[in-house]
Amino acid sequence: MDATNEVKIGVRELRSNLSHYLSLAAEGTTVLVTSRDVVVAEIKAPAPKQDLRRRRGGLKGRIWMAEDADILPEDVLQAMEAPKF
Repeated sequence: MDATNEVKIGVRELRSNLSHYLSLAAEGTTVLVTSRDVVVAEIKAPAPKQDLRRRRGGLKGRIWMAEDADILPEDVLQAMEAPKF
């Protein structure tokens, strides 16, 4: 973490000027909140949202399928068929 892009403040200071420190965080500054000189919280802007939609060809070259993957063995095929009376 870049020390020039963070601010250390006490809990009392945070309570007094919450809006100011939230706007700093929104601008990219990391606000470290301390209690008795121990960091107890970190306030920063949320990470950018990731696009989780699937994309065509996204797994190209990473998946392999056998040539006979769509052929059922005869015993499995017979087990799936309805019994003949």
